[in-house]
Amino acid sequence: MDAGSLNPFSKLRGRSRCPLQEQILQRINSKENLDRFIPNRSAMDYDYAHYMLTEGRKIKENQTVFPPARDAYRMQLAEALNMNRTQILAFKNKPPTPVEFFPSDHTTSSVHPAKPSKPRRHIPHSERTLDASDLMDDFYLNLLDWGSSNVLAIALGNTVYLWDASDSSTSELVTIDDDNGPVTSVSWAPDGQHIAIGLNNSEVQSWDSASNRQLRTLRGCHRSRVGSMAWNSHVLTTGGMDGMTVNNDVRIRSHVCKTYRGHRQEVCGLKWSASGQQLASGGNDNLVHVWDMSKASSNSPTQWIHRLEDHTSAVKALAWCPFQSNLLASGGGGGDRTIKFWNTHTGACLNSVDTGSQVCALLWNKNERELLSSHGFTQNQLILWKYPSMVKMAEIMGHTSRVLHMAQSPDGCTVASAAGDETLRFWNVFGVPEVAKPAPKVHQEPFSHLNRIR
Repeated sequence: MDAGSLNPFSKLRGRSRCPLQEQILQRINSKENLDRFIPNRSAMDYDYAHYMLTEGRKIKENQTVFPPARDAYRMQLAEALNMNRTQILAFKNKPPTPVEFFPSDHTTSSVHPAKPSKPRRHIPHSERTLDASDLMDDFYLNLLDWGSSNVLAIALGNTVYLWDASDSSTSELVTIDDDNGPVTSVSWAPDGQHIAIGLNNSEVQSWDSASNRQLRTLRGCHRSRVGSMAWNSHVLTTGGMDGMTVNNDVRIRSHVCKTYRGHRQEVCGLKWSASGQQLASGGNDNLVHVWDMSKASSNSPTQWIHRLEDHTSAVKALAWCPFQSNLLASGGGGGDRTIKFWNTHTGACLNSVDTGSQVCALLWNKNERELLSSHGFTQNQLILWKYPSMVKMAEIMGHTSRVLHMAQSPDGCTVASAAGDETLRFWNVFGVPEVAKPAPKVHQEPFSHLNRIR
C-alpha cells in the first residue's frame, strides 16, 4: 500500500488483529446507528395522541380532588369512550429479523439451523453405451427385454441379438426373412432360456437361446403384427394390431386357450401381475383394461373387470407395483403425458402426474418405493420418482431421441434403455440393494440341546 493512501482502519491496527470485526462491533454498540422501527401509522389515533400530549397533560397537572362517586363516574365514562389508554403508538407488525454479522458461536443467543433438505440422487453417466443400428423408431413396439439368466435381447430390424451381461459377449439369435419381418416384439420366458419373437406377419416364434434352435411357430393368433407380449408361467399372452389379446399355452398343440376382446386399435402394452391373476393391457385407443385370470373362458371372449378411460393418448407403458399387488401404473403418449396410478380392486384412479412429455416405459424399483419413467420429446430423458409423493429424485440425460424401451436387470439394480437415436445405454439407477443385517447370535446355555430332567 502507498504511504500517502488513507486507511480508515489505520488507528485500529495496534489494538486489534481483526479491524473489520471491531468496526462492526463499534457500529452495533453505537446508539446513533441503531435501526429505527417505524410504527404502523394506519393503527394510530392521531387525534387522541395530540390531545394527550397537549390538553391531557395540563388536565393531569391541574387535576383537583373529586369525590369518590365522581371519580368512579369519570372512570366508567373513559372506559366507555375507550379513553383509558396509556399506549399512544400502536405496533402491529413483527419487527424485522436482526442481521447477524458473526457466526452463531460468537453470539450469546443460540440459533437453530434449518433442517437440510434431502439431496437429489446423483446418477452418473451411462455405464456403457452400445450401438443399436436399425432399431425401429416405433412407439407401439416392444423390442427390448432382459431375461432372468442375465441375458438381454434386442431386436434390430429383422435380427434378434443377445447380449450376455456376465461377460459382455454378443451373439445373433436369428434373422427373419423380409417377407415375415421385421421383428416387432421380444419377450423372455420366466426360465430365462426360452424367448418369444413377435413378427410383422402376425406369427410368433419360440426359440431356445441355449441351443439357438427354433422350437415352434404360433399361427392363427392375430391378423396383423404382434407388437406386445407377456409371459405368465407357461402361458404366452400376445397383443396385436388387430386389437386382440390372446393367451397361448405353449405346451399344447392347439395353443390358443383364451381370447380377450376390448381394444378397438393396436394393443401396445401387456403386463401380468406378480400373482399371475390379473392382466393389464394398454392400447392405441387410449384405453387400459384389467382382466381377471379366474374369470377367463376358452369358449367365449373374456370380459374385462375394469375399463380405464382417463388417458387421452395411446397407453404403452404399464407396470405393476412390486410392494402393493393391486397397484398399477400406466403412462400415456404424447397427447396425454401423464402417469396414472390405479387400484385394480376398485378401478379407482389414485393419482395422476403430468410429466410434460410422452411416457414410453415405466419400471418400479424392486427394493425401494421408486418409479422410473422414460420419455420422448422434448428432453428424451429418464425420470426417477419417489412414490407416493411423486417428487423427482433425478433426471437422467444422455439420449438424443425418445427413449422407447427400458429393461431391468435380474437383480433390479441396472436399467437398460434403447432409444430412437439407435443407442443402447445402461444406467445404475436403483443402486445396490442394502444387505439385511444378520440377526444377533443368541448365546445358548451349555447342554441346551438336551432335555432337562425335572
